[in-house]
Amino acid sequence: MIRGFHLADFVTLGNAACGVAAIFCAMAYVGGSGVAWFFAAAALAPAAFVLDVLDGRIARARHEHSILGRELDSLADVISFGVAPAALGYAAGLDGGWDWIALIYFVCCGVSRLARYNVTAEQLSAGGDKVKYFEGTPIPTSIVLVAVLAWAAWNGRVGDGVLGGAWTIGPAVLHPLALLFALSGTLMISRTLRIPKF
Repeated sequence: MIRGFHLADFVTLGNAACGVAAIFCAMAYVGGSGVAWFFAAAALAPAAFVLDVLDGRIARARHEHSILGRELDSLADVISFGVAPAALGYAAGLDGGWDWIALIYFVCCGVSRLARYNVTAEQLSAGGDKVKYFEGTPIPTSIVLVAVLAWAAWNGRVGDGVLGGAWTIGPAVLHPLALLFALSGTLMISRTLRIPKF
């Protein structure tokens, strides 16, 4: 199978590798290995973003578009911009019951958004090579959430003193910071929000 990969596909795998490494770094931080692991996890998000941009440019420059490449890109994005930011959110202290729901919702929205994009890409491109606009925010915008978490960690506002505090609602705890993940997920699945693709 690897023999059928194009150069852009290997760059996409680099994106996925960054996401998996970010999850491992978040786990190391939760395991008590020190805050440097948290910052390493956060730093892998922009690295994944650079690779995500590069793979598309390489594919267009080399005229190597493929259905495999598109699917591979979406799967890598789910890891790097969906699961990894949610794992970092959990590591930052968003570990209450309502937080779990918000983080799971965020990831499910990301998966749904990418699946919808793949199904409608040809229609949205209007017969051209490239999609003219995004319906909903693209999943890599979750890099903003990672930046907020990195800023919070830099200021010592993770863990028990997580940015925004905590609310006990019924049987579980909600950290208001988790609502940013819920908002991001909702914006991703919006059909009314149209963002031009450059």
